[in-house]
Amino acid sequence: MVALFSLTTNLMKKLRWQLLIIFLTGLVVGILLINEKPDASSTVDVPEPQQGGVYTEALVGKFQRLNPVLDYYNAADRELNRLLFSRMITFEERGIPKLELVETYGISQDGTIYNITLRPDVKWHDGKTLTTNDILFTINMIRDGEGVVPDDIRSFWTEVDVKTLSETTIQFRLEEPFAPFLDYLSFGILPEHLLGNLSFEQMIDSGFNFQPVGSGPYAFDALITENNQIKGVILRANKDYFENPPLIEQMVFRYYDNSSDALKAFQDGLVLGISKVDSSILGETLIDPNLALYTAREPRLTLIFFNLKNQEVPFFQDVNVRKALLSGLNRQKMVDKIFNSQAIIANGPILPGTWAYYDGIKSVAYDPNLATQLIKDAGYVLGGENTTIRAKEGVEFRFELLYPDNETHRQLAEMIQQNWEALNISVNIRGVSYSELINSHLNPRSYQAVLVDLDLSWTPDPDPYPFWDQVQATGGQNYSQWDNFVASDYLEQARITTNLIDRSLFYRNFQVVFEEELPALPLFYPVYNFAISKQVQGVTVGPLFDTSDRFQTVKNWYIIGPKPETITTPSLESSSGEE
Repeated sequence: MVALFSLTTNLMKKLRWQLLIIFLTGLVVGILLINEKPDASSTVDVPEPQQGGVYTEALVGKFQRLNPVLDYYNAADRELNRLLFSRMITFEERGIPKLELVETYGISQDGTIYNITLRPDVKWHDGKTLTTNDILFTINMIRDGEGVVPDDIRSFWTEVDVKTLSETTIQFRLEEPFAPFLDYLSFGILPEHLLGNLSFEQMIDSGFNFQPVGSGPYAFDALITENNQIKGVILRANKDYFENPPLIEQMVFRYYDNSSDALKAFQDGLVLGISKVDSSILGETLIDPNLALYTAREPRLTLIFFNLKNQEVPFFQDVNVRKALLSGLNRQKMVDKIFNSQAIIANGPILPGTWAYYDGIKSVAYDPNLATQLIKDAGYVLGGENTTIRAKEGVEFRFELLYPDNETHRQLAEMIQQNWEALNISVNIRGVSYSELINSHLNPRSYQAVLVDLDLSWTPDPDPYPFWDQVQATGGQNYSQWDNFVASDYLEQARITTNLIDRSLFYRNFQVVFEEELPALPLFYPVYNFAISKQVQGVTVGPLFDTSDRFQTVKNWYIIGPKPETITTPSLESSSGEE
């Protein structure tokens, strides 16, 4: 199970960020590129998109509940909920907010009041009109979701005053300006007319979660069960969808425990798609002439924090030493060996492919000679023939690197250790449990260097304030305790400025300062892979902010050639009878 842990406090002042301790497996980048689509030469004379057909996918994971307020820790549920439930705000591929249910919105001059007007033509799958009462109800459920909804998201909505002004207009009042606010309007909306008489605890056990009513491009049709176990879900196209209805008539998802079983299902002709391609099936997937492999950058960053205030390791305070340590890492070899050539070398703290990413940041290549020279220039030299560790004024260049105690991070830490010891630096690596890493080391700032993964999912806004602003150095998430007034000023201006162009300039400047100072070492970003039969066309993918984002353009998917027969369900039988 993937272990997530939230480390934020007041979300009116801090965007939701998480440290993620995971097993990084099966990520693609060596052969495919971000945004890559199947070679056009493989689909010659493709007919015009047409409606109809059934898309069946092998979904790796387990069914729990089809409810967007209950799916934070189950990716398989989020995949389906993305199709079933609509949202006020969605995002373009670069993370720029895009209106979905919202028709218009206005922001007060001081940036603390947002008036949102909904489209009047949005219907629930049962024909009822979606109103602002549904939005307020959903927010109240989020607020009440202790133990189920992440604490930081609950805290965020607790501090926002929400008022319905009419059935189509809703007002949000913030305690202070917060530029990323629109990103927090991307939650799936629940129907108040069906759930309004339930408490949060009652909703958890409601039958609604097994037969949901949403307002998204697809509607719930039926569960596939075997021996009283849920083995799949059938969805049907929402013909009354407020945007263009989807082309594929029926979406069928069948659950599988792992990617290997999912691939076998494809090879046996049971499915047309595989939700997750990990390293165990990557090779077979790449050579299968009937499969198109799609890959996109995940919202995660692996990096090394230095404790810049720890007097036991004064060398970390020297920017040239930090630059030397990055130059001394063979990150490409790590990607090739540990991640199967399937990750993207990172150049900074902001995710590539987003509107805030500055592509002028230079990539630091592996250069042990340069690293050695920088360390020498900083005064760390070998003292004699029998000395193997560099030192300066009696201080040896030795330190401890902590890492999450799992196999992938152990291998990564060992390669880092080898690279740095080749520079005559002594590095002791130690794996610790997740709870110890957070409670005993990061939070109390009791560490020298630490290898971590940052999970930046669930909100595309790139606001890096929590980890790098000087205000967060004490008691916040600025674990390196980087104290840079100029960088902090850029971050603070960017989170109160709603103009996207101005914000992008502030973040550009911040990234330049980060590149110059290098308070931490960015290593790489993982990528996510899924595979779909070449019989399915119209599939595109950009950088992901959640794995369910792969369905961002699902309305444009269509099937060419012989179409699989639609699975007959009670709802289809009923509609046939009406005709």
